[in-house]
Amino acid sequence: MASRNSETNNSRQARIAEMRRADQSRDRRNKAIAITTSAAIVTALIGFGAWVMIDQQNKKEAKEAALKAPVAGEQTWDAKNLGRNHVETPVKYEMNPPVGGDHHPRWMNCNGDVYTNPVPETNAVHSLEHGAVWVTYTDKAAKADVEKLAAKVAKTPFTLMSPVKEQSGAIMLSAWGKQLTVDKADDARVAAFLTKYVQGTQTPEPGAPCTNGLADK
Repeated sequence: MASRNSETNNSRQARIAEMRRADQSRDRRNKAIAITTSAAIVTALIGFGAWVMIDQQNKKEAKEAALKAPVAGEQTWDAKNLGRNHVETPVKYEMNPPVGGDHHPRWMNCNGDVYTNPVPETNAVHSLEHGAVWVTYTDKAAKADVEKLAAKVAKTPFTLMSPVKEQSGAIMLSAWGKQLTVDKADDARVAAFLTKYVQGTQTPEPGAPCTNGLADK
């Protein structure tokens, strides 16, 4: 009887030991899976982070390159030859629209302002001095193009838009010392000019405001 009980106890202990080994084996397998999964996630996160950093760097470099490159077809005037005196008398500018020169002490509001009537040149030139881009057009510009430009200007701080009857091109963009003529609003150079010259390096008075000036809509 004692021998039979002993065998029963040994069998029970063997089963218990086997169950413990199975549990330990399962725990080790689960830990290995967890470690492998965590490593894969970390690797993926590191890879994604590196991709984001590279993508951001590429975009930054592309933007810097675009800011350094001239816009195709733009005209440039030497800023040193453009007067910057404040005057309240008429000024005769050598280009139309003007891209710089002596100007009125008060600037045109240029916080995405769209003017349906011509604006005083001397006030608009003061806006250019503050880093604004002035978008102008004649009656040769298609109505759809004028509407597209107006929508874009309205969403772009440090810009203004108005008709200029006597200018040579249907659509022209002017910044201090810079000017571009295009035929259509969807010309890619429009966006390039705005990107480069809205508060660009050509700005004589960076940080000067485009609000609290003259508003003559």
